[in-house]
This record gives sequence, C-alpha cells and structure tokens, in this order.
Amino acid sequence: MAFTINTPALLFPAITLLMLAYTNRFLALATLIRNLHKKYQQVPEERALVHEQIKNLKRRLVLIKQMQASGIFSFFLCVLCMLFVYFGFELWGFATFGLSLVFLLLSLGLSLNEVYISTRALEIELKDMEG
Repeated sequence: MAFTINTPALLFPAITLLMLAYTNRFLALATLIRNLHKKYQQVPEERALVHEQIKNLKRRLVLIKQMQASGIFSFFLCVLCMLFVYFGFELWGFATFGLSLVFLLLSLGLSLNEVYISTRALEIELKDMEG
C-alpha cells in the first residue's frame, strides 16, 4: 500500500464533520442545562427529578469534552502526519497516522457512550410522565 500525503488528508472532511456534530451536541446540552436550571429554580417540588437529570448531564458534559479532545488530537496528529510525509519521514508519518486513527476510534467510542447516556436521560423523562 502506498502511503502518501493524500492518505491522512482523506480524514480531514470526516474529522471536521465529526467536530461539527460534537459542537452541536454540546450546544444542545448547554440549552438543556439552562432550561433545567430555570425549572430547578421555579418548581421546587420537582427537584428530585432534576437531581437525577443533573447527574446524567454532568456525565454527558465530561464525555462531550473527551470526545472533542480526542477528535481534536486526532486532527492534530493527522496534520503532523502530513508534515512528516512532506519532509520525507514516511515511517514517522505512518506511525502518526495510525495514532491518529486510534484517537478517532476513541472519539467515536466516547460518542457512542454519550448517545447511550442521552437515551437514559429521555427514559428518566418518560418515567416521570408515566408515574
């Protein structure tokens, strides 16, 4: 397999779109937290439900931060890989590209975990409406 500067460049659109999706998730979560904060202040009798949601939201915030950090580091390693290939250090470029893929996989795994936790948040809301 030929390893050229074009190989890591193939990841640029994927990582960029992934980061956009992560940013949108963060913004949606920030809006949800602000709305929950208003509900917490205005309706004291629903604080037990809000506390359960707060634990869930804190975990999701940590995951989104880790997802974004892993994605950014993957992007950084991709650019570094291209520099190595450009300057003729193919072995370093190949190794850096592999590491970039590992961080991209880590980012995707964290994203899957965050999706699982976000569905748990919806289950909490449904449980409240059923009860």
